[in-house]
Amino acid sequence: MAVSHRAGPSRAARSVRWALLGVTSVLAVAAVLVSTTLSGGTDGAATARDTTPASSSPPAAPAPAPASTRAARVAPVSAAARPEHLTIAEIGVSTDLLRLGLNPDRTVQVPQDADLAGWFDQGPAPGRPGSSVLLGHVDSTAGPAVFHRLKELRAGVTLEVRLDDGSVARFEVTRTATYDNEDFPAQEVYGGSTRRRLLNLVTCGGEYDAERGGWQSNVVVFTELVGVTRA
Repeated sequence: MAVSHRAGPSRAARSVRWALLGVTSVLAVAAVLVSTTLSGGTDGAATARDTTPASSSPPAAPAPAPASTRAARVAPVSAAARPEHLTIAEIGVSTDLLRLGLNPDRTVQVPQDADLAGWFDQGPAPGRPGSSVLLGHVDSTAGPAVFHRLKELRAGVTLEVRLDDGSVARFEVTRTATYDNEDFPAQEVYGGSTRRRLLNLVTCGGEYDAERGGWQSNVVVFTELVGVTRA
């Protein structure tokens, strides 16, 4: 499961990539990710393999959830806009955003540069309805990586995503959680309600065990759109 990196093979890559395999069922079941991107995305096919055991049933589509009162008053970003830069002042993150798709084996791509985060472009852009996902490494052989302090984020912290039309989307953290790799909530991370504008950030965490393939958990920060500044 190792991935080649410019900064050397990242321990984070092995765990993130493993935990993020569970997108096949999510994309097939959750209509939030069924779009023109999925029918002919820039980085390959529309689905990825599922990490759930072969005997498990695909996750059911979530029931529509009501949009939060504050977020409901915020107009979404332009449908054509794409994310360029992420700023999380609380933990000192300022990174350009790569575009990530799917590998030939249907696994979700992770950034090849440990110092940069990336946007999974098979889903909506940050600020659009549904769940947008940003991925980044927690470390590499060179030391701490872009999302090294992600686990420190708590509810109420804000972050910003600048888009290529000059607008800036502001998100507020609703919660931070750590999941064992085998319990990674792919449905929740990739298939959130289309009535809300969500942004989920993912990196590795928990225990590092080289004999078991690297990091044994994933950290997920869940956020929701609270404002958009137009260019």
